[in-house]
Amino acid sequence: MPVIGIDLGTSNSLVSVWRETSAELVPNALGSVLTPSAVSIAEDGSVLVGQAALDRLVCAPEYSASGFKRFMGTDKKYFLGGQTFAPEDLSALVLRKLKDDAGQWLGEDVNEAVISVPAYFNDAQRAATKAAGRLAGLRVERILNEPSAAALTCRLYDQSTDMKALIFDFGGGTLDVSIVDCFENMLSVMAVSGDNQLGGRDFDRQIALGYCEANGLDLDLLSPLAQADLLQRAEACKRELSNRKETLLHIAAGEAAGKLVLTNQKLIDMSGPLFQRMGTPVRRVLADSKTRLREISHIILVGGSCNMPVVQAFLSRLLRREVGHPFSPDTVVGLGLGIYAGIRERREEVRDIIMTDICPFTLGTSVVGSREDDTLHMASIIERNSPLPCSRVKKFRTTTANQTKVHVDILQGEEFYSRDNLLLGEMTLNVPPAPAGKECVSVRFTYDINGLLEVEGTVPSTGEVRREILLGKRSGMTEEEARQRIQALAALKRPPHEEEEARALLAWGERLYAQTTGDERTAVVLAVEDFLKACAAGGPVALARGKKVFREVLERVEKFSAGYGLLPSDDMDDADAFDVDDNDAADADPEGMGPPPSGSVLQ
Repeated sequence: MPVIGIDLGTSNSLVSVWRETSAELVPNALGSVLTPSAVSIAEDGSVLVGQAALDRLVCAPEYSASGFKRFMGTDKKYFLGGQTFAPEDLSALVLRKLKDDAGQWLGEDVNEAVISVPAYFNDAQRAATKAAGRLAGLRVERILNEPSAAALTCRLYDQSTDMKALIFDFGGGTLDVSIVDCFENMLSVMAVSGDNQLGGRDFDRQIALGYCEANGLDLDLLSPLAQADLLQRAEACKRELSNRKETLLHIAAGEAAGKLVLTNQKLIDMSGPLFQRMGTPVRRVLADSKTRLREISHIILVGGSCNMPVVQAFLSRLLRREVGHPFSPDTVVGLGLGIYAGIRERREEVRDIIMTDICPFTLGTSVVGSREDDTLHMASIIERNSPLPCSRVKKFRTTTANQTKVHVDILQGEEFYSRDNLLLGEMTLNVPPAPAGKECVSVRFTYDINGLLEVEGTVPSTGEVRREILLGKRSGMTEEEARQRIQALAALKRPPHEEEEARALLAWGERLYAQTTGDERTAVVLAVEDFLKACAAGGPVALARGKKVFREVLERVEKFSAGYGLLPSDDMDDADAFDVDDNDAADADPEGMGPPPSGSVLQ
């Protein structure tokens, strides 16, 4: 039975497999390898996933959701059409859609998957991702870090030289930066850093805020429908700036009516704090890996947000070299997952590839502070970026006279005070009464490549030993809860595979109706009516012709609607986006990440 690889993204997801001698991306029912990570509950109670759900975010925001990957591992709830969903429930619906697409394409059932996550996901987020896979009917024995998957793609298709790569993974909702060392058939992750709350969606919101400021509006006071409409138009303008110098965000009527001429330079000016946050993990990962800029041979861009010229210009400025992307940032992780699926299947072409990873966060326990500060603080046992598998042990002494128990909490994070880190579990050891500091306990953490953390506590004076497996086993739910949620999700009706294109076209028409007025809206209404007649006719020829005509009308309305327009311009020059001065680059520290010139957005 085949293993599939799933890149579960904030904005888009995709699925891949290893076939014959290479990784292949699986198309969905609409023929695209990218499936929007969006879910909507239709009026008849059926669940829509993908492009149809994305379009319904504008015309039916109370029934639709996207961006839920950002909230994996949290208690956030979504209320759609009178039903309550957790982020892992919605992710499970996306995973199930990808699973069904793969099964349809391969002609056989699929039950096992490798799913990618940002390297900077903590245990709760990874556990939620595994739980989502389980709810989707998938066996997920391995979670693969997105940068590792990207490096696998680049290494397999470029084995000419050894390389040390900086992987900049900037998607819709998260940012990961990694240093990967490749030698012959071995790939070793040296360090990771990131920001799980920074992505392309933040630029969408920044554009929407700039639009509101220019037109005397308050984004938070707009209705949900107007907010969804504005954010969708903001994203469209952001995409247009990938190949034009200027674009126009224009809403002709309604509570959010107004205009904003947007350029890449204006986007840079309004997004300074976002660029500052982007630079922080780059500096940290170079410091943690003890790598100088001149040692980096490849810069690999991952994630759809890396298609933004302002992001590429920012990286060129920050890293003091041109950046390119020989592989599509949208699909490089997906292809790597297909390769890893081949490794899981022990395929001849890839079975000798060796991958090593690191521990992304520090693991430790609490110790008592000084007399002046009795707040518990973190004592690291396995530091972040330690190569896996890894086993470390530390001894801790009692702090009070006649103490009979030692409480060991297991923490994950980088904060000084224990309360600010993630609590993974707890363990209590019995010790014989003795003067303060006389008795001790040994605490060993053993962390493996599959994310399993074994904690072993030993009391040397009595020989007592306790062991617990803490990471990798958690699903965030009991067996009974899992059974109930699997049944609830399975009960949701799904359109047949052959109906998905028609449902997506109708959702597209509904969105354009909500966004247009006048002649454009009339054209949409007439086109919808004609398409519904074609669907009712029932014949395959009439339906195919109806889809073609309907799509052509929608494309014309999309292009000429009053929603947003384009100002005539030539293709932009990426190098101008940050107005880089050659003298600045010449004066900069060539070895490290010295401070940028005064007045730069990089400060």
